[in-house]
Amino acid sequence: MNDLHAGSAPALRRLLDLLASGAATEDFTDVLADARRRGAPADVLGEIDDATWQALRVHRTLRQHRRREAELTALFDTAGDLAASRDLDSVLQAIVRRARMLLGTDTAYLTLPDEAAGDTYMRVTDGSVSVLFQTLRLSLGDGLGGLVAQSARPYATPDYRTDDRFHHTDVIDAGVVDEGLVAIIGVPLLLGGRVIGVLFAADRSPRAFSPDEVALLCTLAAHAAIALDTAKALADTRSALAELNSANELIRAHSAAVQRAERGHDRLTDLVLRGAEVPDVAAAVAALLGGGIAVLDTEGEPLAGRAAAPGAGPAEAAAASRAEGRAVRHGGAWVCAVLAGQEQLGTLVLRGRPDLDDADRRLFERAGVVTALLLLLRRSVAETENRVRGELLADLLTAPDRDPAGLTARGRRLGVDLGRPHLVLVAEPGRGGVGGGPAAVRSRLAGAAGRYLFGARGISAEHGEAVVLLVPDGGGAGAEAVGGGGEAVGAAGGCTAGGGAAGDVAQRAAEQAAERLARLAGFPVTVGAGRPASGPVALATAYAEGLRCVRALRVLGRDGEGASAGSLGFLGVLLGDGHDVSGFVGATLGPLLDYDARRGTELVRTLRAYFDCGGSLTRAKDELHVHVNTVVQRLDRVEVLLGQDWNGPERSLELQLALRLQLLSGA
Repeated sequence: MNDLHAGSAPALRRLLDLLASGAATEDFTDVLADARRRGAPADVLGEIDDATWQALRVHRTLRQHRRREAELTALFDTAGDLAASRDLDSVLQAIVRRARMLLGTDTAYLTLPDEAAGDTYMRVTDGSVSVLFQTLRLSLGDGLGGLVAQSARPYATPDYRTDDRFHHTDVIDAGVVDEGLVAIIGVPLLLGGRVIGVLFAADRSPRAFSPDEVALLCTLAAHAAIALDTAKALADTRSALAELNSANELIRAHSAAVQRAERGHDRLTDLVLRGAEVPDVAAAVAALLGGGIAVLDTEGEPLAGRAAAPGAGPAEAAAASRAEGRAVRHGGAWVCAVLAGQEQLGTLVLRGRPDLDDADRRLFERAGVVTALLLLLRRSVAETENRVRGELLADLLTAPDRDPAGLTARGRRLGVDLGRPHLVLVAEPGRGGVGGGPAAVRSRLAGAAGRYLFGARGISAEHGEAVVLLVPDGGGAGAEAVGGGGEAVGAAGGCTAGGGAAGDVAQRAAEQAAERLARLAGFPVTVGAGRPASGPVALATAYAEGLRCVRALRVLGRDGEGASAGSLGFLGVLLGDGHDVSGFVGATLGPLLDYDARRGTELVRTLRAYFDCGGSLTRAKDELHVHVNTVVQRLDRVEVLLGQDWNGPERSLELQLALRLQLLSGA
């Protein structure tokens, strides 16, 4: 063993000397070759081979440490440049030069975006010899730099000319060829996750860049991003300092307005705490801002103040205010959407103040928030009351004859006089354009019905597959109604005027309810109206009639419409509980009957003969004992009075039925 160590000792000492002197890698292999030439034994050669391998590992580690030391020194120098220099050009030039030196590339360069021109340009180059390359301007997204900027990730190519991962352009390729570049690596300059430039290093021969080199270039790119951000921050600081005096003046100028706004906020808060209503808030804001305030509901009807002139509604301005989340100008007025989350509850309109400073504008917007709070509170109370009343309505429709007196007493305690005439409206979701399950859709319709009746004395509830609305008949409630409820009650206002008027009012109420509920619910709604009734049993009967009207509308393909039995022609006679034959005859033949009564003509008799003769003019003139031209002239008059579709299949069926019923009734 001692002989073994003695034989290898000179070689080991030589390896240590090579390590100490930092010799090249090839020098280490010469030690083993010399030992072989001297004829050293195999075991000695083996030990020298192992020692050489270990020496090469140490040599590689020392070289990596020296390279890391050089990199860290360069990074520290760069950081020192950032701390000591305010000249952006010199800092960027130092970064690019160090990138070239540390990676040992032929060139290095840095590109920045030109926001005005919409492209990127060469900001700094080092080692470049081509004027064409140094003056390149690249469109966004082109070349390797475009790929780096789009992905915010470093990319390297051993041969740019054959790499198809990015978009080649003639301009870029010409510049790269003129510079003679082959291998290129680019890394992004990131600032807050945003790419503000790209740092490159490139060789004029093929080369694969290692992960350590990519990481080093990324670190230098981070320094470049810091330098750019620092320069921007300095420019912003100078600008801010220049504007500070004017800002102070502006603050002093607005101080009085802010104090007035604070007093206004206190005033609005006090109103809410004292239980004020929407008109009280509108009056207070009008006094504070020195203008006229109107509060409109979602349909543009006034809740307080004066409504806009016809054709000048602020609907578009309210939509803009809702989208922007603040008050907007509308002609000579200001408009602010009254919002609860994403739901618009109404609109505030301020007139008489063409210009609003920021403080007054914020006060106006705060008034919108307070108004939304009051409307939400009011609606919440109304919905709670409606739920309790809805239970009464459900019991009324389920078992009206079980305890009529008890139901009437319950209604009186809840503010609903069942002994007073009411209209019963039955609403069902239309079959087209309704999303969600049946229960969810019906729930949305029930919510829309509550908003429709908001402010009125009507009640609503889900019942079966429909939502039922009970609307008081009479003009007195109309004055108390707001929004949808006001319209609903107003439609019912004349039901007691007479039998024909009652049918017209029920029809108008059904049509208006179908239109308004569809807007509020967001999908088509079909509404059937029963005849006005009073008392639990009669109201339940009216509900059954309204339900039959809904079914008839669906069978007729009239989803999304509203109708009463009186408006459905002969179907109404069959569906209605009263079987109003005289009303049907009058509604169908009325124009002809009136014409005959005024002029002494025989249009009704002629029409009956025409139908009885199967539509034959010749047989009809024999039946009437007149000339065929007379029959033609009379039928032309019928068309003028009844419309061009009088001889269509559905209309002629109604006319023939009305003619038969007229004979049977003896009218």
